[in-house]
Amino acid sequence: VLVATDVAARGLDIDGLDMVINVELARDAEIHVHRVGRTGRAGEKGIAVSLVAPAEGHRAQAIEALQKSPLRWDLLDSLKNKGGEPMLPVMSTLCIAAGRKDKLRPGDILGALTGDAGIPGKQVGKIAIFDFQAFVAVERALAKQAMQRLNSGKIKGRSLKVRIV
Repeated sequence: VLVATDVAARGLDIDGLDMVINVELARDAEIHVHRVGRTGRAGEKGIAVSLVAPAEGHRAQAIEALQKSPLRWDLLDSLKNKGGEPMLPVMSTLCIAAGRKDKLRPGDILGALTGDAGIPGKQVGKIAIFDFQAFVAVERALAKQAMQRLNSGKIKGRSLKVRIV
């Protein structure tokens, strides 16, 4: 696995690089073309995958214009794994309607999940606290249960609205 910035878009010649995954499109179409050109070199096969948010549509159009060919588009929901199942992330994200300004801390959320909600700590992922809301990752299979228990219980002594995003 190679993780790199646009600095690596030019000048790298790596043998056997089967795939390039772009988490976002490059701001410059030419840089993007060089990025994806790191795979499938010297007669070898390779694939380049780009995750594109709707706000990046203008970047995608610039790449198509530069390449003089359309990009192949697949919606994330339509992609399947080898067993034919939809490709879903392992974790789901819960949004809690309280944040830093409400004096909410990661430990408060973790305590509510592992205590009252009965979710094992190893099944809780990253917790991000913003001014007026918080996000917590939980294993997908437990997301509904965690949301329902948090909605019916209390976090830091208060009833808070929780939803799956």
